[in-house]
Amino acid sequence: MKKVYILILQAFIRPFIVTFCIVMFVLLMLFLFKYIDDLIGKGLEWHVILELIGYQCAVQLSMALPLSMLLSSIMTFGNLGESYELVAIKAAGISLRKAMTPLFVLVALFAGSSFVFSDYTLPVVNLKMGALLWDVTKKKAGFLIKPGIFNNSIPNYSIRAKNKSNDGTELYDLTIYNQTNGSSGSNVLMADTGYMYNSRDQSFLILKLINGVQYQDARKQGASNYDPRQQFTRFYFRETETKFDMSAFDMTRTDENLFKGHHQMMNLRQLELKSDTAQMQIDSVSKINIAELKNYILFTSPYYNTKSGEKAKIDDVPDDILSYIPAESRRSVISNAMSTMQNFKDATFIRGATYKELVDKDIKYDVEWHRKFTLAVSCLLLFAIGAPLGAIVRKGGLGAPVVMSIIFFLIYHIISTVAEKSAKDGVITPFWGMWMAIIVLTPLAAFLTYKSTTDSAIFDAGQYKLKAQAIWNWVKNKIGVKKLKD
Repeated sequence: MKKVYILILQAFIRPFIVTFCIVMFVLLMLFLFKYIDDLIGKGLEWHVILELIGYQCAVQLSMALPLSMLLSSIMTFGNLGESYELVAIKAAGISLRKAMTPLFVLVALFAGSSFVFSDYTLPVVNLKMGALLWDVTKKKAGFLIKPGIFNNSIPNYSIRAKNKSNDGTELYDLTIYNQTNGSSGSNVLMADTGYMYNSRDQSFLILKLINGVQYQDARKQGASNYDPRQQFTRFYFRETETKFDMSAFDMTRTDENLFKGHHQMMNLRQLELKSDTAQMQIDSVSKINIAELKNYILFTSPYYNTKSGEKAKIDDVPDDILSYIPAESRRSVISNAMSTMQNFKDATFIRGATYKELVDKDIKYDVEWHRKFTLAVSCLLLFAIGAPLGAIVRKGGLGAPVVMSIIFFLIYHIISTVAEKSAKDGVITPFWGMWMAIIVLTPLAAFLTYKSTTDSAIFDAGQYKLKAQAIWNWVKNKIGVKKLKD
């Protein structure tokens, strides 16, 4: 038995490691393609990009682990079935279910580890990645002059060059607008040639200008009256230097505490506390709305509140209540009633927006709470689908197993995505939204397990042809008997 267990474990671990690396690589490439514009051309240091990739690898475990579990289990038992090793195991008196026991234990350890990871590690990773990704996307792109186009990357400056050298360090026919005084045309500099280089501490960009002229209007900003003594300065130069502060291009790190209130950055205990707080706030808003509504609807109710707090019944409520109001006071009463109801409508609208926001937050907290468990259970479920499916198909390699694993994973992913969106929209409860895919596919896993233990060939086309032929013969016999009777 030990040799059989070791054989199956070795046959499973190698494909699992390979498929996990492949799936993680594909998911990581999708992430890089999505944020390629925010990463390229900003002068990010290599350790920042590696840090972001490391966080993304941890985040993608929720998709990579179940998919690799499904694919590797199909490949493992497909290879064992194709090489007739499963036949030899069954011939030795070991059932398929018993042979899978060590793998069930191993997958259960993976599932338990994934639950601990999603509860303790993943919120921290989401927090650090969210803060880092925010800083990366908000960082300005590197200073790059395009010929014939004004560049406004440097604050308070607008620079244009008609042409530049191949390495981009030499600019020709430069125009620089200095907007530090608040006016775009009061300080203009023009030069034939400019050479760019950085300062020693990389904090400033120095632009050495050759053969140019600077125009400067010394008019006071905001002055409304004409000043005949205003100065307009123009001076020519053969060589000068202009220094630009490049601190705006440095990536500043945002305080991570600003992102801690997001539902993806919390563990189970924090989600429960946040959900309880949201429920208390929802109840408070509801009670305020009901208390204010009672002041208006009880006038038309067959009951009214007495001073002692008891309810007394009104015998006859007139259909036309205006008939009890004097004619000269009706217009004033109607106007006051309409004004009161409009005020109530406006207050209810504001509280309705607050109520909806609180409900949406509470739903997100519940969805994230259930997500901590679905990751672990999905690993067990997809293994329970993949292992018997590989034993039934008996095809190894990366051909048929990849196709079938992608199909089943897409079914699982589509059901879970649609159900989760429905839960967030309030169509179904968060429990059904997060567990719908698992509930739907669990009978399929039980069916495949049963078929694999009974050596059923559900993917054998010849079996279905024989059954179809038998049904057709039965139908022809029924038709022939009916004709004879007629």
